[in-house]
Amino acid sequence: MTGRVYCAYFDHNYLSRGLALYHSLQRHAPGSRLWVLCLSERCFEILEKSALAFLQPVRLSDFEAADPATAATRTSRKPLEYYFTCTPGWMLYVAQREPSADWVTYLDGDLYFFASPEPIYAELGHAAAAIIPHRFTPRLQKLLRYGTYNVGWVGARNDERGLAILRWWRERCIEWCFDYVDGDRFADQGYLDQFPVRFADVAIVDHPGANLAPWNVGAHAIGRQGDRVLIDGRAPLIFFHFQGLRRAWGCFVFNSHWVHRAPLTRAVREHVYRPYVDEMLRIEAAIGPEQGTDTKPHGRLTSPSLSSLLRNTLRNLAEGCLRVLDIVTRRAFLVVRGRAY
Repeated sequence: MTGRVYCAYFDHNYLSRGLALYHSLQRHAPGSRLWVLCLSERCFEILEKSALAFLQPVRLSDFEAADPATAATRTSRKPLEYYFTCTPGWMLYVAQREPSADWVTYLDGDLYFFASPEPIYAELGHAAAAIIPHRFTPRLQKLLRYGTYNVGWVGARNDERGLAILRWWRERCIEWCFDYVDGDRFADQGYLDQFPVRFADVAIVDHPGANLAPWNVGAHAIGRQGDRVLIDGRAPLIFFHFQGLRRAWGCFVFNSHWVHRAPLTRAVREHVYRPYVDEMLRIEAAIGPEQGTDTKPHGRLTSPSLSSLLRNTLRNLAEGCLRVLDIVTRRAFLVVRGRAY
């Protein structure tokens, strides 16, 4: 796997999701290096201290020093827009420091692997770059205004052909990268539509198990066979895009299914969402002190304050309402209570 390098970015608030991505990648593609652009100093400190094998954290300031043109856009954009602007420049940064890598692939921080990515690479042949369609369900075709392809996975071969595509993408994002639709532009994502038009040898990933997400899962039946999660009884689920995960009142709430009008079957809950949430809870239990989570046990004689009692009462009421909504609509999704960020 040494010829394939991955990169992502997130801050300390996204840490349990980012580490879930890392651990799932190591299980299914052992030895794959993951470079993380740390969007907060706290994120860098935690990852640096963790010293995880095959994970390379990089300070945002170090990236900015290496790419001043991208850094210069920071003052004119909202934080999220600036992070979007960084995507192609971050891929180039990693490619320059991994000269022996065949592929450099960007991954969104809320992806999670259920199987090896090998079937994806088997599709690519001699392609210079690889992108994945949203594959919106018929009732969501209006969302095509945000782009045919999703930035959740973008791969580039680490040769002149692939790097030329990344350099073009970087220049476009420096010129314009905002969180709204403007013609055929939208953040860093709209530009992907131009990849197959402007460049030769751009592969469109066709595997249904690549980038399964709330906006397309409704078109498939999810099941399980042994330790594999299967799509329509045949293709393995490679990775799921957990867009829309929120923390509310100590619960994990997935509202993207409601937003995208996708049913939440028992199989999707148990075989897709629950393993992801369980992993994040394990991670948060391990790194709670570094995240500022209060994990110290309280003495048995300590009396809770009035504000603490009120807060817990409101939390319990809110959780109860959410669970009723979950049962009645099968749209919202929440699992066991976890510690809040």
